[in-house]
Amino acid sequence: MATLTSPLEAARLATEGSDLAKAEHLYREILSKPVGASEKAIAEQETALYELGALYRDHNKIKELEELVRSSRSIMSGLAKSKVAKIIRTLLDLFSKLPDSLDTQIRVTKECIEWAVSERRNFLRQSLETRLVSLYIESGAYYDALALINTLLKELKRLDDKMVLVEVELFESKVYHALRNIPKSRAALTSARTSANAIYCPTIMQANLDMQSGILHAEDKDFKTAFSYFVEALEGYSSQEDARAISVLKYMLLCKIMLNLNDDVHSLLGGKMAQKYAGRDVEAMKAVASAHSNRSLKEFEEALSTYHAELSSDPIIRSHFTSLYDTLLEQNLVRVIEPFSCVEITHVAEVVGLDTRQVEGKLSQMILDKVFYGVLDQGNGWLTVFDEPREDATYVAALDTIRHMTTVVDLLYEKASKLN
Repeated sequence: MATLTSPLEAARLATEGSDLAKAEHLYREILSKPVGASEKAIAEQETALYELGALYRDHNKIKELEELVRSSRSIMSGLAKSKVAKIIRTLLDLFSKLPDSLDTQIRVTKECIEWAVSERRNFLRQSLETRLVSLYIESGAYYDALALINTLLKELKRLDDKMVLVEVELFESKVYHALRNIPKSRAALTSARTSANAIYCPTIMQANLDMQSGILHAEDKDFKTAFSYFVEALEGYSSQEDARAISVLKYMLLCKIMLNLNDDVHSLLGGKMAQKYAGRDVEAMKAVASAHSNRSLKEFEEALSTYHAELSSDPIIRSHFTSLYDTLLEQNLVRVIEPFSCVEITHVAEVVGLDTRQVEGKLSQMILDKVFYGVLDQGNGWLTVFDEPREDATYVAALDTIRHMTTVVDLLYEKASKLN
């Protein structure tokens, strides 16, 4: 006697057999039925929603997934608020693995927020608005994110919802950091840490806080403290198999490079953690560390060119490597001009392998910053280098003598005034 196959099982078989049209049709049939009265029927429709969403995600069908999110709100409108919230959040999470879907995610999330407001589902609205903030940050819409953060913070502080409060305050710190307002970014992070101390903080959230702390310490050039925070963050991400672990490992290597601790870089690269996340990201940092160790501007530029995607896509890495490039350029220029009292700028440019205008501009900046003393003769294309001026001790002593004499004369004048 043949066993009857349920519609859900039939849809799964069609998916496995790559008959996508049939699978979609079967899932749609299940969802078109009225919301079941029994728990089994409700669970079947919920599973059908998830599996149809996963089908659209796996085949990069953004529009169909967007429509499914819209229709799910009406399909499950009669269910418990917590279940509907879970379904919507799960379906929205499916977008995260779809390329070029950021604008769609923002649009769909806004629609879901409007629906949550009309249904008076405040907790769902706050959760979706927190998600929208993260999407704004990802898209670079920092002022939109900040406006929404300010509204959320007022509500969350009044409700005393510490868990969401920590997340939103951390987002606030990231936004201010992106806007280069470091004092406000640090203040927001301090608030987030204070809120986190009052609750049990999940591992990933603690790792997020440690990572942001490390980034802000690196901004202050305190790479030693930054490294210790990145170590804590890496342990958290690694224990949860989070993809952000590779970024934190790169930041750890960055700290060692900026501290000029090349031996530590090699020991880190030879450790278990670096081997676990071995790939182009780690190789990119290894190439930069080698260039910095050799004080070679050419090797550094080659590393930036070869590993452009790995080194330029991260704004934190890009920012610090710009500073590192300037330092290396200065060191190379000083090394070239050191033996000369007068040298042609074209010769300096040829030795360092850069454009004459670029070298001329950098030399001018170095003279103003008093890295060395000299004059640029742009008419002849020469750089005249002077010895570092020595301070004349006689001049300083003469100034001190005059200052003391002034004091003595003032005292004598006061005494003479009293006698009169």
